[in-house]
Amino acid sequence: MVLPALGDWLLAFALTQLVEAPIYRRAAGASWRVALAASALTHPVVWFGFPALLEARVGYWPMVLAAELFAVGVEALWLRHAQVAHPARWSIVANAASLCTGLALRECFGWP
Repeated sequence: MVLPALGDWLLAFALTQLVEAPIYRRAAGASWRVALAASALTHPVVWFGFPALLEARVGYWPMVLAAELFAVGVEALWLRHAQVAHPARWSIVANAASLCTGLALRECFGWP
């Protein structure tokens, strides 16, 4: 597997922030710092680590599932640490929104 280019990651990271941060900020009531940090903690690991470690062994969809479960869990812990109400709920909502956005873009345009 070839690691994705840094430019591709930066675009995907920006897209993730555009989708998830407003959910954390407005719906969950987190500060912008907390909202932006949530995805910053997980996105590099999801984008670079999980494909490199798992995709060849288990396939694409199981790798996606593992990566998303990781992201939801870590981001929920971060939100809990930041004393955001219902951290697991908002982590699931935000990550589901960005996953669906990413999958739709992949289906329609072949990216990310």
